[in-house]
Amino acid sequence: MSEIPILYSFRRCPYAMRARMALWIAGIAVELREVKLSDKPPELAETSPKATVPVLAMADGTVVDESIAVMRWALKRCDPEGWMKGDENALIERNDGPFKHHLDRYKYPNRYEYEADHGKVDHRAEGLAILEDLDARLEEREQLCGEKPTLADIALFPFIRQFANTDRAWFDAQDLPHLQTWLDGHLSSDLFKSIMPKFAPWKAGDEPIVFGPG
Repeated sequence: MSEIPILYSFRRCPYAMRARMALWIAGIAVELREVKLSDKPPELAETSPKATVPVLAMADGTVVDESIAVMRWALKRCDPEGWMKGDENALIERNDGPFKHHLDRYKYPNRYEYEADHGKVDHRAEGLAILEDLDARLEEREQLCGEKPTLADIALFPFIRQFANTDRAWFDAQDLPHLQTWLDGHLSSDLFKSIMPKFAPWKAGDEPIVFGPG
């Protein structure tokens, strides 16, 4: 086992993105193991039976395999930007529940072709309604919980990015001026750029990749 935590991750997974951002801002270095989702290494399932990313494994055998839990674990150890002030359960639960439900069915309609509501629910419109509520919230503040980014912003951002990128021309044409400005700010941030380098999928025996600021 590595002396520093091991993070199983997938570059484009929104759950893994928010975990990496929290670890990075907390200054916690990890041994990064990039996972190819269609060919997962057996070590991932051995570490966490869920075999989904992100998974954070500590040298003492402790395993954290929920992205929000990884974020909170990191920020409880070091929170230089005060992100925990914006640990808003209601925003996070709506994002990870209803919004993610509609996002998946909007982005990947063929995966859910045989659901009872297929063709009856406009999942893009349902997702847009949630984004309109966030846009109204951002009319009064720069970020979701104040003037600076907090845990809520980082927890939601990768999923809103994914929704926007499903049809960027359509998204840009929507009346979401505050949310669009907010999204563009996070996309262009040094933090986001720092956690998005490309790595080859990991396999046992590879030279460790130490991932973190500095």
